[in-house]
Amino acid sequence: MESRFCVLSDTEDLRALISHRGNHLHLERSKTLFEEIRASINNNEEEDRSFWRPVLPWGGVFTIKAGRRALSCTPLYVKINLKNTCTIDGFLVILYVILRDNRGFPGELAVFLGKRFVECFLRLMDSCDYSTVKMLWIRDRMSRRQYRSEIRKAALEIDLFGNEHDNFTENLEDLMSTVQESLCTSCSCPARFREFIRTTIDISPPHELPLGDPIQSAADEFSCPKVLLCSELGCDGLREISQRGFCHGPPPFVILNMQQWKSEELSYVPYHLALCQHRYLLEGATLFNKEEHHYSAAFQIDGCWMHYDGLRSDNLILLHKPPELLLLSSLVYIRACDK
Repeated sequence: MESRFCVLSDTEDLRALISHRGNHLHLERSKTLFEEIRASINNNEEEDRSFWRPVLPWGGVFTIKAGRRALSCTPLYVKINLKNTCTIDGFLVILYVILRDNRGFPGELAVFLGKRFVECFLRLMDSCDYSTVKMLWIRDRMSRRQYRSEIRKAALEIDLFGNEHDNFTENLEDLMSTVQESLCTSCSCPARFREFIRTTIDISPPHELPLGDPIQSAADEFSCPKVLLCSELGCDGLREISQRGFCHGPPPFVILNMQQWKSEELSYVPYHLALCQHRYLLEGATLFNKEEHHYSAAFQIDGCWMHYDGLRSDNLILLHKPPELLLLSSLVYIRACDK
């Protein structure tokens, strides 16, 4: 890490410590967290629909050995307090469920985030070492500008208050990168051929709600070919823009940024989505409560919907029916051919 975090521990030492904790804890458990959640769904009793233990609670405390005092040679431990982690928590839970429920996905994600990161992330989640998995994401995926840190009462406090798309979606490298090629009809255009590359999928609501599926219509608009007036200075030509396609083939999952949508525009959320000429299935969603400035999540396992909210004591609950996705921050879809 940069700044004050570096003085607490060497970067490689911290990475090794996180990796070591993942290896050690994994050996102590007979069932992974995913297996326990799946078993709780199958053995669920109607009167008690909450998972028996908290899953990825809000915040966290991470302790590291920072060295030794010069005189006593006693190990000096430094505490790191994590705050406002809901901006990554919901996505971490959904990511874990997706990777454990789809055998080939970890290998595909490793191409972009690294094999070591993916394996360590899964081991830590399997072992319910939640503070360490959050530190893994902060340390490996986030840049220093994406969070605030300061020393409070001899402890380092890391505050993730902000936007979940800044803290999570934008840190998936080129996993969801798409490209559109364009050619201007004017031979004198100063930039006749251009490529438009986007690393995230931000779909805007239609100006007028269509009769059918507004989200599918917005996804079609995001990827369809079009002809526009060229925006280059002094050019009066037309710019022909191609069909949008994925730069590295269809990713195992996609995250649709839905922050611009209002609840009245979300009367229907499609379970099947066509995006850039590929088919995807709804797997989960993250929800945003504006009054509390708090994120939660919902996701599917074996066709059953669960709601996760890290602030609640019973923070993982099996739902009677699919949730009403009216306070959406994002929709998460997985590639259809793998289901």
